Amino acid sequence: MSPPVVALLALLTGFLAGAAFAFVGVPIPAPPELAGVLGIVGIYLGFKTVEFLGVGIDLLGAFG
Repeated sequence: MSPPVVALLALLTGFLAGAAFAFVGVPIPAPPELAGVLGIVGIYLGFKTVEFLGVGIDLLGAFG
């Protein structure tokens, strides 16, 4: 599958899961505020930036 299709399916799955949580009256297992969601987006963007730049260390390899 192409990346846009995968992204749309992920969004749809998340939407349905969120609707199901709201329907049964339980809190979602994610930050309930925009600042928390943006923090998660920031973690993802930081990871992708370091991955793109090709920098970093093999932490598990360093200890093992």
